[in-house]
Amino acid sequence: MVSDRSLEVLRVIVQDYVASREPVGSKSIVERHGFEVSAATIRNDMAALEEEDLIVAPHTSSGRVPTDKGYRLFVDRMSDLRPLSHAQRQAIEVFLGESIDVDDVLARTVRLLAQLTHQVALVQYPSVSRARVRHIEFVPLAPHRVLCVLIADSGVVEQAVAEPDDELSESALAELRAQVNAQTAGLRLVDAAATLRTLDATLPAPRWTPALRGIAATLCQVIVEQIEGTRQERLIMAGAANLVRTENDFSGSVTPVLEAIEEQVELLKLFSEMAQDQHGVTVRIGRENASATLTEASVVASGYAGTGSDVARLGVLGPTRMDYSNNMAAVRAVARYLSRLLGE
Repeated sequence: MVSDRSLEVLRVIVQDYVASREPVGSKSIVERHGFEVSAATIRNDMAALEEEDLIVAPHTSSGRVPTDKGYRLFVDRMSDLRPLSHAQRQAIEVFLGESIDVDDVLARTVRLLAQLTHQVALVQYPSVSRARVRHIEFVPLAPHRVLCVLIADSGVVEQAVAEPDDELSESALAELRAQVNAQTAGLRLVDAAATLRTLDATLPAPRWTPALRGIAATLCQVIVEQIEGTRQERLIMAGAANLVRTENDFSGSVTPVLEAIEEQVELLKLFSEMAQDQHGVTVRIGRENASATLTEASVVASGYAGTGSDVARLGVLGPTRMDYSNNMAAVRAVARYLSRLLGE
């Protein structure tokens, strides 16, 4: 059983090691922290921590560094998170508040998180299984070129150009636009897609000839493909350079970690398995990650959601030697603001 003082020793070892990347010895603990006991007593506490596999000596006669188990106990014992400064909170509001659409706000989110934490920042695109169609627009660009726009109540805006074989007159295009919105506005996206697949058959004859119905089917199919595209799970990332700068914190090459981030599959699976703790965040440390490529990395994540979207996740990834308190606070704050922004 580890004493309360030993747990305090663990706390300062984690903090000092994160700050300096140097193994922490009993002498430096006595000199830098107010324990009011001898270095010999601190060594006894460190021996107890070592027996519990909470710290380890990386080299003979060196100081000690935390293990994955030690980091886990440190995180679990946090009574509260260090609040972000007023300047940090204002930066979040200003920077994200200038976004023009969902793609822009998510791109800004990862850049902001990478700057706040000095880690790799990751944001999962929101699932829109509960989102509904707000409006569908067809904009003529040129003969045989039409811009197809899907706007959902979750804030998702998708655009794609269709190139039908024949040209629709402006009046026919306006009629198609009216029909499409009359039959799909307010529907869940998956239901709207089913309606659009057969909508050309409902257009009245004789005005809508087989040729014109074919053009309508082409335009509707573009919207269907946009809907199907929004249902794909994907991540966006920023701050890869931060991971490279901490390469010395990994015993081997950092390349497998970068490859795991780029391939996304393992991280999407990890995100789906992470449940939030009492702080509103989730932390996976080192070997707690099932993926062999992430056994020397930690992931801090939180959930966010907007109107009509399921909970998605955002977070940061870096070496196990990271500032957990700051990173957890930043991830939680950005997730909360992002949920508010997308919900407006």
